[in-house]
Amino acid sequence: MNDSPADSLRQAALNYHRHPKPGKLEIRATKPLANGRDLARAYSPGVAEASLEIKANPETANHYTSRGNLVAVISNGSAVLGLGNIGALASKPVMEGKAVLFKKFANIDCFDIEVNETDPEKLADIVCALEPTFGAINLEDIKAPDCFIVEQRCRERMNIPVFHDDQHGTAIVVGAAATNALRVADKKFEDIKIVSTGGGAAGIACLNMLLKLGVKRENVWLLDIHGLVYEGRTEDMTPQKAAFAQDSAHRSLADVIPGADMFLGLSGPDVLSPDMVTKMTAQPIIFALANPTPEIMPELARAAAPDAIIATGRSDFPNQVNNVLCFPFIFRGALDVGATEINDAMQLACIQGIADLARATTSAEAAAAYQGEALTFGPDYLIPKPFDPRLSAVVSSAVAKAAMDNGVATRPIDDLQKYCESLNQNIFKSALLMRPVFDAASGNARKIVFSEGEDERVLRASQAILEETSELPILIGRPEVIQQRCERLGLDIRPDQDFSIVNPENDSRYRAYWGSYHDLMARRGVSPDLARAVMRTNTTAIGAVMVHRGEADSLICGSFGEYRWHLKYVEQILGTDALRPSGALSLMILEDGPLFIADTHVWATPTPEQIATTVMGAARHVRRFGLAPKIALCAQSQFGNTDSDTGQRMRAALAILDSRELDFSYEGEMNIDTALDAELRQRILPSNRLEGAANVLIFAHADAASGVRNILKMRADGLEVGPILMGMGNRAHIVTPAITPRGLLNMAAIAGTDVQHYG
Repeated sequence: MNDSPADSLRQAALNYHRHPKPGKLEIRATKPLANGRDLARAYSPGVAEASLEIKANPETANHYTSRGNLVAVISNGSAVLGLGNIGALASKPVMEGKAVLFKKFANIDCFDIEVNETDPEKLADIVCALEPTFGAINLEDIKAPDCFIVEQRCRERMNIPVFHDDQHGTAIVVGAAATNALRVADKKFEDIKIVSTGGGAAGIACLNMLLKLGVKRENVWLLDIHGLVYEGRTEDMTPQKAAFAQDSAHRSLADVIPGADMFLGLSGPDVLSPDMVTKMTAQPIIFALANPTPEIMPELARAAAPDAIIATGRSDFPNQVNNVLCFPFIFRGALDVGATEINDAMQLACIQGIADLARATTSAEAAAAYQGEALTFGPDYLIPKPFDPRLSAVVSSAVAKAAMDNGVATRPIDDLQKYCESLNQNIFKSALLMRPVFDAASGNARKIVFSEGEDERVLRASQAILEETSELPILIGRPEVIQQRCERLGLDIRPDQDFSIVNPENDSRYRAYWGSYHDLMARRGVSPDLARAVMRTNTTAIGAVMVHRGEADSLICGSFGEYRWHLKYVEQILGTDALRPSGALSLMILEDGPLFIADTHVWATPTPEQIATTVMGAARHVRRFGLAPKIALCAQSQFGNTDSDTGQRMRAALAILDSRELDFSYEGEMNIDTALDAELRQRILPSNRLEGAANVLIFAHADAASGVRNILKMRADGLEVGPILMGMGNRAHIVTPAITPRGLLNMAAIAGTDVQHYG
């Protein structure tokens, strides 16, 4: 018998949590502990110095410990997801998951703490006693009204941010979604009638947040399991509910839903009927957030009101109200400025940041994570997707600024722009290293032609180029196809408005292009007929001809197809006595720093002269990134200990380099570990010319270079910038099919730099 889909999903989830090791978290040291010296610094006697510094000045705890980037997720398991009161131990997988989200989305370290305590006053005492350990507290899955008591006591007594995500995180995301829903519906907070079901912590917090956004209290109708919250009701009432009591004879949802502009559901399944939806105003806003089954299924709501704006708590429908849009980034901003609390101003700033980002052009990274979904601002896209990497910089900086403006920041940030850049560097691994390249390119309005102009990655990269650089993209492709894809992808750019197009099927320059190609190739076996055919079908050749004719400054090609096929046409058309491909250089950005690899594509088995040329080209390019080149010629042979072919060619290349007056460090031939380990290299050859670890590895065979490049990319989580085609005066670069939109943007910045900037 086959397992049901539910059984399969359950087993897959259990396997995920159990293998390869139980749980979702581990602790790793951030400092070396390899010898007695390290031990003496990490623990006794050296640790005493850090302790004494903190005793003298408590603020230095953020300098000498992890506290400034450490959050506690604390729960007693009394109201876990849709599971209810399952207890502290059973809540641990959920809290571990929350900790993982903190790390993934905001690079915040997090401990999950599950507490066997049901008394809210005692639980608050426990949480408050943890203040020396943590920079902030995230309360999670504590039942109402206990959660209100715990949060209030902790906020009163603790001098660090305390945030109950079930309340305020949900309220912030609802506030952002409502802000944009009203924009779509052309309505205002102060004018709308809201009907809400659910008197728990999240529901109350959402309503309070909507009041702060401008909703009038008299226009809010709250219902719980017992019906309308009305003046004089005593059954299951709390002070939080009583604040929304209406002076009304109505008692049911059916009584109060007519004329409602917005339904906010944080209750249970099938609470709202299609008939009720028909009694709401035109273009009703329906936030049915109960999980896993909403108060009304979206298809039923849509059938009752085709113009309805709908959000749910589920990921399989548009507009998922997901707290991960909020909590990592509000904590990130609060921690970075040393905020003593997370106040209303910071929460409102978070709302505005999230709402604004949804109205911006969708990032390529988010689009890649949600392929097939429409990510263009409108009724089905009110809030960003969690995997939009821009959330970190946009939302965290908004929160940080609000904290500073409100006077709750103990460590104000002087330069918010630099702060945003630092956040982006954590998300976009290439941002820091690419900064000198982008700066060099910023003053040049160079024209970059993309041969695969219909490719989605190229279109997204073109949008980013126009937003982040002064370069002018030219796309080769069919205008109608490019137009349609820009619209479908939610991009703002349009052909012949924001960028130029060359249509290979019908372009007024066709005669001139095939004529130029024929002039170049007439004595290399290319007839006029063949030249015409190439210019109709070969977009790489078209782009190269444009660079040759001066209509573009640089060509980027290779997002599909084989590297050397593209290289053939680049060399045919753009090669001269002075410009010849001399190697392909890949920058691999690794966790412990950058590492350059060459030659990955151009020469299968380079001669000593070609190796020497590759070395000199690599040195020029490494300096473009603000780094001093330290180049190792790598082979199986090590300083002449074997007579292998690669060793012979490397030694001959070294002799060529030694005959020149060069201003950079190089050494060879050696094994890779010797190149990267200065102590090992010193033992083997004390007189070697390199200091520290090499940052450039040059190989005598493309198989070796390509293999190292791909292993670093696939198994070491290396991010590639490149390949950079050396020797062509920055007139052409050939990427690989694995390139991302971000990778194309990086290559455009490289192509957008005048060659004189790097020799």
